[in-house]
Amino acid sequence: MATLSLERRRALTLVATILGSSLAFIDATVVIVALPTIEEDLNLGLAGQEWVFLSYSLALAALYLPAGAVGDRYGRRNVFIAGAAGFALTSVLAGAAPDATFLILARFLQGVAGAFLTTNSLALLRGVYGDQAGRAVGLWTAFTSVATLLGPPAGGALVEWASWRWIFFLNLPLAGATVALAHFGRCDERTQLRVGRLDIPGAILAAAGFGALTYGLVEGTRAGFADHAWAFAVAAVALTGFVLYERRAREPMLPFDLFRRRNFAFANLETFVVYAALYGNFVFFTIFMQFLGFTPFQAGLLQVPTSLVIFALAARFGALADRHGPRLYLTLGPTLFGLGTLCTLLISEKSDFWTAGVASLALTSVGLAMLVAPITATALKSAPSQYAGIASGVNSTVSRLGSTLAIAIIGLVIALVFDARTDTKDAVPLAKDQKSAELRDASIDGFRVGMLVVAGLSFAGAAVGALGISNRDAQSLPDKVSEQAPVPAES
Repeated sequence: MATLSLERRRALTLVATILGSSLAFIDATVVIVALPTIEEDLNLGLAGQEWVFLSYSLALAALYLPAGAVGDRYGRRNVFIAGAAGFALTSVLAGAAPDATFLILARFLQGVAGAFLTTNSLALLRGVYGDQAGRAVGLWTAFTSVATLLGPPAGGALVEWASWRWIFFLNLPLAGATVALAHFGRCDERTQLRVGRLDIPGAILAAAGFGALTYGLVEGTRAGFADHAWAFAVAAVALTGFVLYERRAREPMLPFDLFRRRNFAFANLETFVVYAALYGNFVFFTIFMQFLGFTPFQAGLLQVPTSLVIFALAARFGALADRHGPRLYLTLGPTLFGLGTLCTLLISEKSDFWTAGVASLALTSVGLAMLVAPITATALKSAPSQYAGIASGVNSTVSRLGSTLAIAIIGLVIALVFDARTDTKDAVPLAKDQKSAELRDASIDGFRVGMLVVAGLSFAGAAVGALGISNRDAQSLPDKVSEQAPVPAES
């Protein structure tokens, strides 16, 4: 019997986190492809289709922070493995759902497992790789981006040629591989854990607050914010209670002293702003391409170059940020993304895509590749190793809230500009096959103002990176990961 080296076990852990996180990310989007077929089979109705998607996302947003705290207390690897096993079990429930209510509940439980899976995957990388976490997070970002890109086409093939239920059953062998890889990549990480009891009241308040806030943002965008004011009231009460309780608790889930660490505070602030810009650009640029005349499939293909650039460059920029410090990349990356967004202002016809649109994709793709790994690694490395799970939870939460809020606000801005430019009632901005010159001009004006908001968010993120991020504070000490308890390997 031979033993696996620490470097080999680190590599197995990296592959496990990529595979596990890809499962959770793919299931957040692949179900969209299957919704019309599921609706026919289970008679979901429009509201049911929306809740099949929303229930999963809601559970993720609500539980990122508690999931990270659980990993800090009981071991990120163990919690990660439990999350993968739970994801497999809930996938069976979703695939075998006999009716709409059962499927929505199963999707919510999938989101619960997904929160523990994704949050602890990044925390595990931080603990295992230490001061080399930037390159590891870059590889994680690159490969999960490719998996997320390939997920919807693969899901569409399963729905068309097999059954929609197989988009869930296919998770079983992948989850099994995740568990096995995480097990054989096991290191001695006990010195990195927090001690004491889990903060149950704090976890409940955080879950209630972030869950209600996400629900209000998503449903308010769809059906009107006035009708969902109660959700924001619940969120305000729960999050206020969370802050007050955490400041008085002997063993708080989220020690607010973490925010006194310069890079932790500013990296999360920049995450909130730039992820708002990222999703604002992605969602509305994709819609705008179809407004101009591209088919849905063609609009999807236009995102492939971005994923390829991230795959090729993200790990490299992560390694450079490890070596030289992250400030340059957290400044230049959002700047390039903002400049690329401004290029979309030059597009008014389909033919314009091949000039201004290509320039936009080139700039935003390089900007994202320069940004995504360093910003995540900086947020994780700026917290002590025993708080890696909660640091990952905070970063995941602020990125999701930023993206959700941006979609709501930018959508509202586009609608307001559109309504101000036209007297036609019941017209929809950026609708496909709009023939009226008045409506098309109003849609283009609305899109351009929305993209100005996105560009402003990007440049604000660059300012945070330039003024707030410190290269000196980014130099973390290597974590204590030992060669103890090696895992046997066949010689």
